[in-house]
Amino acid sequence: MTAIDTVDALRETYDAPGEPARKKLLSKLDKHARAFIALSPFLVIASRGPGGADCSPRGDAPGFVEVIDDRTLLIPDRRGNNLLDTLGNVVEDPEVGLLFMVPGVSETLRANGTARIVSDPAVLEPLAVRGQVPASGMEVAIRQVYFHCGRSLIRAKLWDPDSRIEKGSFPSLGRIIADQVAGIDAEAADKRLEEAYTTRLY
Repeated sequence: MTAIDTVDALRETYDAPGEPARKKLLSKLDKHARAFIALSPFLVIASRGPGGADCSPRGDAPGFVEVIDDRTLLIPDRRGNNLLDTLGNVVEDPEVGLLFMVPGVSETLRANGTARIVSDPAVLEPLAVRGQVPASGMEVAIRQVYFHCGRSLIRAKLWDPDSRIEKGSFPSLGRIIADQVAGIDAEAADKRLEEAYTTRLY
């Protein structure tokens, strides 16, 4: 199988983009982007570090990402696995891509820019939840922002309740980790996860 190895060859494989697609790219957040971020409880962060490309989910109550101004966002870092993959990548390479989602809306919001990790208590304390101040925050300087059409989510039926799999039809995370890591007890791992999900979200 021959791979496409030039942009020109790739472009020949597709139709030219329409005028709206070419002109919708903005350099700052407009009122629609701000409103979408205020409604969004979930985003994915793409980053790149010494180990290569990576993506990581972030989620909290709608509007958990703070819009500082038309070109700046602040994303609190809540409790996680402490591997610091995304944060470490940003320290090495500040370029990031963000994908915001709103349940029930087929369109997504994409934002690209440069990030830095901040730990100033005065900046982070207003982002506290249940008395827990995030250990750090990711401040993103927006370079490009635009709405992405909903065809992918529509094809995936992502928000369709009928597309959900039945509980128990896929192994629990504890079971998966036990299968992947020698010496891990699946039941004990699931109990630890359940405790983390119920008492240590923040």
